[in-house]
Amino acid sequence: MKIGLLPLYLALYDECRPDLAGEIRSFSGKIAKALENKGFEVVVSPACRLKNEFAQAVELFENSNCQAIATLHLAYSPSLESIDALSGTSLPIVVIDTTPDFEFDPSLIMPNHGIHGVQDMCNLLLRRKKPFLISAGHWEHSDCLDRVARQLKSAAMAYRMTHARVGKVGGDFEGMGDFRVPEGTFNMEIVEYTPQEEPSASDIEAEMARDRELFQLDDSVTEEAHRRTLNASLKIRKWIEKENLHAFTIAFPGIERKEGWLTVPFLECSKAMARGIGYAGEGDVLTAAATRCLAEVFPETSFTEMFCPDWKNNRIFTSHMGEINPDICSEKPLLHEQNYIFSDTGNPLVATGCFKAGKAILTDLAPGPDGTFNLIAAEVEYVIGSPGSQKCNTGWFVPRSGDIAAFLEQYSKAGGTHHLTCSYNGTLEIIRDWALLMNWNFVEIN
Repeated sequence: MKIGLLPLYLALYDECRPDLAGEIRSFSGKIAKALENKGFEVVVSPACRLKNEFAQAVELFENSNCQAIATLHLAYSPSLESIDALSGTSLPIVVIDTTPDFEFDPSLIMPNHGIHGVQDMCNLLLRRKKPFLISAGHWEHSDCLDRVARQLKSAAMAYRMTHARVGKVGGDFEGMGDFRVPEGTFNMEIVEYTPQEEPSASDIEAEMARDRELFQLDDSVTEEAHRRTLNASLKIRKWIEKENLHAFTIAFPGIERKEGWLTVPFLECSKAMARGIGYAGEGDVLTAAATRCLAEVFPETSFTEMFCPDWKNNRIFTSHMGEINPDICSEKPLLHEQNYIFSDTGNPLVATGCFKAGKAILTDLAPGPDGTFNLIAAEVEYVIGSPGSQKCNTGWFVPRSGDIAAFLEQYSKAGGTHHLTCSYNGTLEIIRDWALLMNWNFVEIN
C-alpha cells in the first residue's frame, strides 16, 4: 500500500529559529522509515507551512497514486493553512499524534508541541465534515504506529471503495431491490460486459489441467461440459483483465445463448474471488465492490448469503448457487455438473465446498433512507455441518450470542440485505474504522 506522509510545520519558526529547522524536520524521516518497516511504500512531502505548500503536497500524493495521507505535526501548524487541501482531497486521512521524545521537560517544548496543532486541525476537519482516523502515543514506546498501520488498512478500503471499477454481466435481477443503489454511488465506475473473443483450444486445455489440480472431479464431469464451462469462464477472465476491473457481478437470468454464452460462468466467479477480485451475484455492484475492499485486507473472503435457519441446532446455513472462494473451503471443492434451469444455456460445471471451521466476520453494506448506509458486521463461528465437499456450497455459523432468532431480528432491524461477505480472520476494528471514513453507520450485531 502506498501512502503519503505529510509533515506539518510553522513558517514563523523558520523566520525566528532557523537553527532548529533541520533537527525538527528530520523526525519525519524517522516516521517514514518506521512505516516502511511495517510494509508501506511511503511518499514523503517536504514539511508544509503555507497553503500553497499543502496544495502541492496533496497534488503529489494524488499523482503518485497514494491511497491515504498520514499527517505528522512536527510543531504547531495553524489549521487554516492546511484545511482546504486536506478537506478537498478524496484521499482518506490518518493522523499520527506523536512526538520525538518519550520523556518531556520544558527545555524540549519546540520539538514536542505538535499535539495542539493536531487539535487545531482535527477541529476543522470535523467542521468541514472530512472524516479522519487518529492514533496517539509515543512512536517507539507504545503501539501507536501499530494502530496507525491498522487504520491505514481501513483507509485503503475507503480509497478502493471510492475508486472501484465494477463489471456487470447479465443486467439486473428483476424485482430485487435491497442492494440496488443509484448510478455513481461512491463514485463507482460501472462497466457493462462486452462480447469477448473465443478462448483458444490451448488456453482451455491449460485451464482444464489446472482444474484437475485445484478441485476434486466428480464422476459427472465430462470433457464437453468442462470445455463449455471454461469457454464462458475465460471470456469473463479476459474481460476482467482487459477492463482492469476490481470487482464484478453476474445476474444469471441474463446469461443466454443469444448473447453468446454456452453456460453460466460460476466457476470463474469462484476463481476470481481467490485472486482477490470482488464478486456478488444478481447484479449487486455494491456488495461486489465491498467484497473486493474486504478481500484486499482479509484474503480469505467470499460472497455468500444467509439461506436457512436451523432452529433445532441453533445455527444458520450460508450458501449460494455456484460461487464460493475455494480458499475458504474445508477441503478441495468438488467440481461437478450442475443441472441448470434458470436461463437458456447449457449446464455448467461448478466447484462447491464447505465453509471451513473457524472465526469469521460477516459484513453487509446496507442502503438506508435518504442516501445513508449501515455497515453491519457480526463476529461468528463457522462449524462443520457436513463431512467433505457437497454438491452445493455449505456453511453453518453460530452467532456470538448463540441465539439465532435474536441475531436475525437484529440483522433485519438494521436493514441487512440478503447478500453478505464472509471474511475469515477479520478484524472488527478495521471494519469499524472503514465505516467511519465512509460516513456510514456502523452496526455490530451478535
